[in-house]
Amino acid sequence: MIQFKSEQGEISVSSAVFSNITGMAATNCFGVKGMAYRSMTDGLVHLLRREAMSKGVSITYHEDDSISIELHIIVENGVNLPAVCRSIMNEVQYVVTRNTGVTVRAVDVCVDSMTL
Repeated sequence: MIQFKSEQGEISVSSAVFSNITGMAATNCFGVKGMAYRSMTDGLVHLLRREAMSKGVSITYHEDDSISIELHIIVENGVNLPAVCRSIMNEVQYVVTRNTGVTVRAVDVCVDSMTL
């Protein structure tokens, strides 16, 4: 959780906010089928519904009030993976910074599966 303090009060931004913003920004990019989650019981990769997108996102907080984001995605077959990942990294960094004011230090994209 990151806290912003001013003379008018204090605002706390939880990791759920960052996860939801990240999930929405990533799934709006071309070639992304959805967010992924690897089940611990069977080891299979599952496509997450819109309500559970935060399971595919991991947020790391740093001492300088910046964050690092790791997200797991499923992409469509036949897309250019480096281009799609680069697009997701740029979009997530821009949208999270614009909506929260927090500096994004790094965005790591893990492609867990490809659909037909």
